[in-house]
Amino acid sequence: MQAAPVRATAIPTFSTALRAVESLLMSSGQRTARRNAWTSVLEDRRRAKDRVEAQRVLEAVTSARP
Repeated sequence: MQAAPVRATAIPTFSTALRAVESLLMSSGQRTARRNAWTSVLEDRRRAKDRVEAQRVLEAVTSARP
C-alpha cells in the first residue's frame, strides 16, 4: 500500500489575502497612499517609543546626581 501524494499548497497569510482584496477594490494610487500612511504611523510609533526611552534615561541620569 502506497501513501497518498502530498500536495504543497501554500495557505495565504491574512496580510496577503488583505492585499489581494485591496488590489481588487482600490486603484493603485489609493493603495500606495494607504501603504505610505501606514508606514508613517509605524514610524511615528517608533519615534514615540524612542522619546519615552530617552526621557527615562534622562530622568535616571538626573536623579542619580548628588
